[in-house]
Amino acid sequence: MKFPLPHEKKLPHEVPIHRPPTKLHNSILFSRIAGSLVGLAVGDALGASVEFRPRKYLLAHPVHDMTSGGTWNLKAGQWTDDTSMALCLATSLINKGTFSPYDQMVRFKWWYRYGYLSSTGVCFDIGNGTRKSLEEFTRRQVNLKKKLHIKDDYDVDQVPQKTIDKLQFNVFCSGPGACGNGALMRLAPVPLFFYRVPHIAVELSGHSSRLTHGDEVAIDACRYLGALIVAAVAGESKENLLSERFYESHRSWFGRKALHQDILHVAAGSFKRQGGYNDGIRGAGHVVPSLEAALWAFWKGKSYEDGVMNAIHLGDDTDTTAAIYGQLAGAHYGYQSIPYNWIHQLYANSLIFCIAEWLQASSYRRRKVLDHKKYQYSSRQYGKPKQHYYHRMNGNISKLLPRPGDEAARRSIGDKSMAK
Repeated sequence: MKFPLPHEKKLPHEVPIHRPPTKLHNSILFSRIAGSLVGLAVGDALGASVEFRPRKYLLAHPVHDMTSGGTWNLKAGQWTDDTSMALCLATSLINKGTFSPYDQMVRFKWWYRYGYLSSTGVCFDIGNGTRKSLEEFTRRQVNLKKKLHIKDDYDVDQVPQKTIDKLQFNVFCSGPGACGNGALMRLAPVPLFFYRVPHIAVELSGHSSRLTHGDEVAIDACRYLGALIVAAVAGESKENLLSERFYESHRSWFGRKALHQDILHVAAGSFKRQGGYNDGIRGAGHVVPSLEAALWAFWKGKSYEDGVMNAIHLGDDTDTTAAIYGQLAGAHYGYQSIPYNWIHQLYANSLIFCIAEWLQASSYRRRKVLDHKKYQYSSRQYGKPKQHYYHRMNGNISKLLPRPGDEAARRSIGDKSMAK
């Protein structure tokens, strides 16, 4: 699919929809992939109108549906930076057919400078860590232009990843201390694209954080959530996903580099607090409490709808807590579990659904030619899997999911596909 460039000044709902030429997805698998990406966006949009509101306010004014107004004066269903950056990441993976960190940073820069893939056409709600990283990236591009004798900004944005690697251009524009939730909130496209090879999905989930949030805690939070999303897409039970043994039972996915102690604490169940907010669960901007809050909402909730309300009503960073929750919950419960009226109200829902289709189609197309040697791993896999992980967990069922707008078909297929 050809995505517009910044100078075309197209808003997301104006992007022409071109579906993948291949029909490779089965209803169970695609329900989980679409559920994760759409679940992220729906959570973001639901929480956007009450972002920065304290818990006390939300107890007095509970959220039940998409609403307008709020800090950014958005229309009902519009989303914030969480979804914009996730779509930038997804479009890079689809266009490049692989993990290209330079291209990802270029697209993030387009969003920051030109409002690329923003629901309003302008960048808003950007975090401090992300802003600093993108400004540093822009400064480094100035030096790159001099080195390559390039004058035009557009031309430097199109430099191939091979050239970037050859010149040893450092795309990781962050470091210790950058431990906000800005990388975790946008993560889903990476594990969704590489779900067939879990150790690569986990490793690249960490690399995606290093672009803008280079602290080890932020990197390992992304590695851990990436592993959970891969396992959810494969159909592992909620009990397994939330088990204190999840990390140890999937240890080979994480290579020789153990998770940071703070993330190990989360993996051991630090989020399992019955009292929620009263027991210290907070929807804050730091990556650890954000991860805990999202996992707590998933643990306490009995459905996507129930859990996303739990996430939002913690208060404060409501859109991001709900977006992080939505990535995992959507992958577990599936697309058809997200209330139809929320999907119907979601801004540019057809584009988001189409991008989910391309993520799966591109993943299928690339899986046989994935160059394992191309990635600079910080950790190594103990042993290469003999069979793709998803195929060990699931059989293939060749039945397509309906697209947004077809409510009757959507419900009927959802009931059958998720019965397993």
